[in-house]
Amino acid sequence: MPGTPNIYIVLFSLYWAQGLPVGFMTHALPVILRAQGVSLAHIGGFGLLMLPWSIKIFWAPWVDRFGSSALGHYRSWIIPTQLLSVAVLIGLSFLPIQALNQPEYLLAFFVALLSMNLVGATQDIATDGLAVNILKNEQQHWGNTFQVIGSRLGFIVGGGAILWALDWLDWKITFLVLAGLVLLNTLPILCFKEPVRFQHIQQVTDKEAFSWKKIKSYLNYFHQSRSLTLWLVVLVTFKVADGLSGPLLKPLMVDMGLTFSQIGIYVTMLGALAALIGAGLAGLSLKYISRANALLSFSVLKIFSLGAYAWLAFQYEAQQPIKPWLIYGINAAEDMISAMLLVVMLTLVMQYSRKNFAATDFTFQVALMATVSGGLYSLSGILGDLLGYADYLAFITVVAVICLLPVLRWKATLQ
Repeated sequence: MPGTPNIYIVLFSLYWAQGLPVGFMTHALPVILRAQGVSLAHIGGFGLLMLPWSIKIFWAPWVDRFGSSALGHYRSWIIPTQLLSVAVLIGLSFLPIQALNQPEYLLAFFVALLSMNLVGATQDIATDGLAVNILKNEQQHWGNTFQVIGSRLGFIVGGGAILWALDWLDWKITFLVLAGLVLLNTLPILCFKEPVRFQHIQQVTDKEAFSWKKIKSYLNYFHQSRSLTLWLVVLVTFKVADGLSGPLLKPLMVDMGLTFSQIGIYVTMLGALAALIGAGLAGLSLKYISRANALLSFSVLKIFSLGAYAWLAFQYEAQQPIKPWLIYGINAAEDMISAMLLVVMLTLVMQYSRKNFAATDFTFQVALMATVSGGLYSLSGILGDLLGYADYLAFITVVAVICLLPVLRWKATLQ
């Protein structure tokens, strides 16, 4: 097996490349749309662009089953998808943002973004499969720490830096820079040699291939024990609060009067920097406390961060003056806690992924969370318009408290 530092560099670069376009769609795009007067309901509808991340389980078994032994099983998927992402970003650079009010350009924009998510989701399947098979148990929390750091760094550039750059660079140059960064992050995987032992994993997968006729048989894995069954419930409920609050937080900041540059630098970029710190803290904490205790503790902190956002919304609707540093601080704290939670959650997902179904198991668990989050994301914009920021965020905070119950029940089975 290649040296450990080499493994972490490869994973860091791949997840960073993923985070660049996703950061644009989740952080920059809602701000741009809100500034142009788009309603919260329509902004929530753009969550459909993230659909490939929810349904990628349908082609994950093919990534496990088919691959080139000469190039490396998972490398033979990762390298082409990375290059396709570069091609889509270059294509987007030639699309005039000023023409998005015209139906034909808006359709082209939607198709390009959807294609980028389709390619990115496939790269993610292969990268997760590579990570599950290459990381030993004692390396998993560090591997997922580098995963979160890489993806959050992508959010900094793809989300915050894009908003900042659009104030002084044109659309074309900005997206060409993004394409260049994705290409740069392809170099580590090009130099990485996938271990020969993956050939054995591929043979096992060929014999036990996940097919549509075996879906029920596959799901039986999560019913082998009470702990696994309750873990499935944790997966379903983990992203409920995030999905409900997703489309509201950035538009709330626009309505509170923050500019593109303020949101880009002090909200998105500062928040992503806090997330980097949070990921590092989570990696360190897992050396001293169990994964279950970390999940419960960080989930409680998440509730407090959502409560702080609800307080901000009440202040805004009461037309009370709000100092910008309070907004930046609450956002940074929420991003840091979310990153800590994500590191722990992904480490547990990896723990529950079998070696011979690496990409499929990891993808199924992550896609389950993404499906819940994505479905609620589209719905939450409508609810936000109906209830208003303050009441809706207070409701989300209560929901987050209720979602602690599955974690407590799952944790009890481990003891």
